Amino acid sequence: MAMLKDADRKAVTELFAKSLEGDVNIMFFYDKSEACEYCGPTLDLIKEVASLNPKIKVTQYNVHDSAKEAKFLGIDKVPAIVIGGKKLYNVTYYGIPAGYEFSSLLEDIVDASKGVTRLQPSTKERLKEVKKPVEIKVFVTPTCPYCPKAVRTAHQFAMENSMIKGHMIEASEFMELAQKYEVMGVPKIVINDTLSFEGAQPEEVFLQYVLEAAK
Repeated sequence: MAMLKDADRKAVTELFAKSLEGDVNIMFFYDKSEACEYCGPTLDLIKEVASLNPKIKVTQYNVHDSAKEAKFLGIDKVPAIVIGGKKLYNVTYYGIPAGYEFSSLLEDIVDASKGVTRLQPSTKERLKEVKKPVEIKVFVTPTCPYCPKAVRTAHQFAMENSMIKGHMIEASEFMELAQKYEVMGVPKIVINDTLSFEGAQPEEVFLQYVLEAAK
């Protein structure tokens, strides 16, 4: 069953034809149990996206049969998507990147294909200061128009510096996690479980939180 409307398929096909340079591998981790309600729809979505350009491929991993791969990539829940391009990035989607988050997925694919992010040069330079592990969790919902900006900032930070991990977490799919981190509004950003803030903050403000967490 097609997940995208004809107009969306046409727009995405044109975007990829114009923007993709190198190959992109979308690694998908799933569980066949009924407990993973969104594993099937998430796989359908990324397979349809991949069908729109030969440079994109999808590699599937059963989280139980591929425990070694899951551990290596830090995957601890499903459905999970990891983006790889010119190199493997610490860029993860936990939950289906639907609604407004679909744009985040598309832009991540383009960046991974090019091996270049769209961050300001000054931000890229400051990110080199991060020498300790930083994990950024961005809680979102598909209906939040401000969430993609926060997700993209976190993911681009992770693409620029391998010490940084950027995770999108769909709050309604992972309710226990959302409750644990007291997600009352989205986007809710949690850094190293010590710093948190709400809202799609400007790039430079987000950067300051990351640098503080990395001290």
